[in-house]
Amino acid sequence: MVLALFYLFAGYAHIADPQTFLKITPGWVPMPETVIFWTGIAELAGAVALAQPFNLKLRQAAGIGLALYALCVWPANINHMMMDMAAPDHGWGLAYHLPRIALQPVLIWLALWTGGVIDWPRRKR
Repeated sequence: MVLALFYLFAGYAHIADPQTFLKITPGWVPMPETVIFWTGIAELAGAVALAQPFNLKLRQAAGIGLALYALCVWPANINHMMMDMAAPDHGWGLAYHLPRIALQPVLIWLALWTGGVIDWPRRKR
Protein backbone atom coordinates (compact mmCIF):
# COMPACT_ATOMS: atom_id res chain seq x y z
CA MET A 1 0.00 0.00 0.00
CA VAL A 2 2.93 2.35 0.69
CA LEU A 3 4.19 1.98 -2.89
CA ALA A 4 0.69 2.72 -4.21
CA LEU A 5 0.61 5.93 -2.13
CA PHE A 6 4.06 6.87 -3.42
CA TYR A 7 2.92 6.51 -7.03
CA LEU A 8 -0.37 8.25 -6.31
CA PHE A 9 1.54 11.27 -5.04
CA ALA A 10 4.05 11.11 -7.91
CA GLY A 11 1.26 10.93 -10.49
CA TYR A 12 -0.46 13.92 -8.96
CA ALA A 13 2.83 15.85 -8.91
CA HIS A 14 3.49 15.11 -12.60
CA ILE A 15 0.09 16.54 -13.56
CA ALA A 16 -0.10 19.40 -11.04
CA ASP A 17 3.47 20.68 -11.46
CA PRO A 18 4.93 19.49 -14.78
CA GLN A 19 7.56 22.27 -14.81
CA THR A 20 9.55 20.46 -12.13
CA PHE A 21 9.78 17.39 -14.37
CA LEU A 22 10.31 19.33 -17.59
CA LYS A 23 13.54 20.70 -16.12
CA ILE A 24 15.04 17.20 -15.81
CA THR A 25 13.60 15.60 -18.95
CA PRO A 26 16.35 14.68 -21.43
CA GLY A 27 16.34 16.74 -24.62
CA TRP A 28 15.82 13.68 -26.81
CA VAL A 29 12.34 13.02 -25.33
CA PRO A 30 9.75 14.06 -27.94
CA MET A 31 6.81 16.24 -26.80
CA PRO A 32 8.02 16.37 -23.18
CA GLU A 33 4.88 18.09 -21.83
CA THR A 34 2.70 15.33 -23.24
CA VAL A 35 5.06 12.60 -22.01
CA ILE A 36 5.07 14.06 -18.49
CA PHE A 37 1.26 14.31 -18.44
CA TRP A 38 0.86 10.68 -19.53
CA THR A 39 3.50 9.47 -17.09
CA GLY A 40 1.42 11.07 -14.36
CA ILE A 41 -1.67 9.26 -15.64
CA ALA A 42 0.31 6.00 -15.77
CA GLU A 43 1.47 6.48 -12.17
CA LEU A 44 -2.08 7.18 -10.99
CA ALA A 45 -3.49 4.17 -12.82
CA GLY A 46 -0.67 1.96 -11.56
CA ALA A 47 -1.22 3.14 -7.99
CA VAL A 48 -4.95 2.42 -8.10
CA ALA A 49 -4.40 -1.01 -9.66
CA LEU A 50 -1.62 -1.88 -7.22
CA ALA A 51 -3.92 -1.10 -4.28
CA GLN A 52 -6.57 -3.65 -5.33
CA PRO A 53 -6.49 -6.31 -2.60
CA PHE A 54 -8.67 -8.93 -4.30
CA ASN A 55 -7.60 -8.74 -7.93
CA LEU A 56 -4.22 -10.44 -8.27
CA LYS A 57 -4.12 -10.17 -12.06
CA LEU A 58 -4.69 -6.41 -11.91
CA ARG A 59 -2.05 -6.02 -9.18
CA GLN A 60 0.40 -8.08 -11.23
CA ALA A 61 -0.25 -5.96 -14.32
CA ALA A 62 0.30 -2.83 -12.21
CA GLY A 63 3.52 -4.25 -10.77
CA ILE A 64 4.90 -5.03 -14.22
CA GLY A 65 3.77 -1.66 -15.58
CA LEU A 66 5.27 0.31 -12.69
CA ALA A 67 8.52 -1.67 -12.87
CA LEU A 68 8.80 -0.91 -16.58
CA TYR A 69 7.93 2.70 -15.88
CA ALA A 70 10.70 2.97 -13.24
CA LEU A 71 13.11 1.48 -15.76
CA CYS A 72 12.06 3.96 -18.45
CA VAL A 73 12.44 7.05 -16.24
CA TRP A 74 15.90 6.04 -15.06
CA PRO A 75 17.51 8.07 -17.89
CA ALA A 76 15.70 11.20 -16.64
CA ASN A 77 17.12 10.60 -13.17
CA ILE A 78 20.62 10.20 -14.61
CA ASN A 79 20.10 13.32 -16.74
CA HIS A 80 19.01 15.23 -13.63
CA MET A 81 22.17 14.14 -11.80
CA MET A 82 24.43 15.15 -14.70
CA MET A 83 22.71 18.54 -15.01
CA ASP A 84 23.05 19.17 -11.27
CA MET A 85 26.70 18.14 -11.16
CA ALA A 86 27.46 20.49 -14.06
CA ALA A 87 25.78 23.42 -12.28
CA PRO A 88 28.07 25.78 -10.32
CA ASP A 89 26.32 24.94 -7.03
CA HIS A 90 25.97 21.21 -7.90
CA GLY A 91 22.18 21.37 -7.40
CA TRP A 92 20.95 18.68 -5.05
CA GLY A 93 24.43 17.14 -4.87
CA LEU A 94 25.71 13.58 -4.89
CA ALA A 95 24.22 12.83 -1.46
CA TYR A 96 20.81 13.06 -3.13
CA HIS A 97 21.56 11.69 -6.59
CA LEU A 98 23.70 8.63 -5.88
CA PRO A 99 21.14 6.95 -3.60
CA ARG A 100 18.38 7.89 -6.04
CA ILE A 101 20.23 6.24 -8.93
CA ALA A 102 21.30 3.24 -6.86
CA LEU A 103 17.81 2.63 -5.46
CA GLN A 104 16.10 2.56 -8.85
CA PRO A 105 16.57 -1.24 -9.17
CA VAL A 106 15.07 -1.59 -5.68
CA LEU A 107 12.04 0.41 -6.81
CA ILE A 108 11.71 -1.89 -9.84
CA TRP A 109 11.94 -4.97 -7.61
CA LEU A 110 9.47 -3.46 -5.12
CA ALA A 111 6.88 -2.86 -7.85
CA LEU A 112 7.18 -6.49 -8.97
CA TRP A 113 7.12 -7.81 -5.40
CA THR A 114 4.19 -5.62 -4.28
CA GLY A 115 2.29 -6.59 -7.41
CA GLY A 116 2.74 -10.28 -6.62
CA VAL A 117 4.77 -10.92 -9.77
CA ILE A 118 7.78 -12.19 -7.82
CA ASP A 119 8.06 -13.53 -4.29
CA TRP A 120 11.80 -13.26 -3.71
CA PRO A 121 13.19 -13.15 -1.02
CA ARG A 122 10.37 -15.03 0.68
CA ARG A 123 10.50 -17.99 -1.70
CA LYS A 124 10.56 -21.31 0.13
CA ARG A 125 13.11 -23.79 -1.12
